[in-house]
Amino acid sequence: MKVLVTGGGGFLGSAIVKQLLKRGDQPVVIGRREYSHLKKLNVPIVEGDITDFNALQYASNGVDAIIHSAAHVGVWGKYETFYKTNVVGTQNVIQCCYKNKIKYLVYT
Repeated sequence: MKVLVTGGGGFLGSAIVKQLLKRGDQPVVIGRREYSHLKKLNVPIVEGDITDFNALQYASNGVDAIIHSAAHVGVWGKYETFYKTNVVGTQNVIQCCYKNKIKYLVYT
């Protein structure tokens, strides 16, 4: 199964990617930068942000499932930053599922 992992370079996302590889699945990651620990595992990385619908659309093309673990976290920061990533980004993930006919979405 080909699975897009949003936030795949983070603590939780990296653990998910490793479990997918262990199961024999094909993870793909969308992230805001390259992640050397994932490159060492030969995991394809699409450099982009979930708030950019076009980047997310590109990354999710041809996948069977999305595991959405990207988020802006913390206790300090601007409301707009949290809202853009956590609400708009999640809306984009859902829209990509509809547009690309992706049947499975796991939201963490």
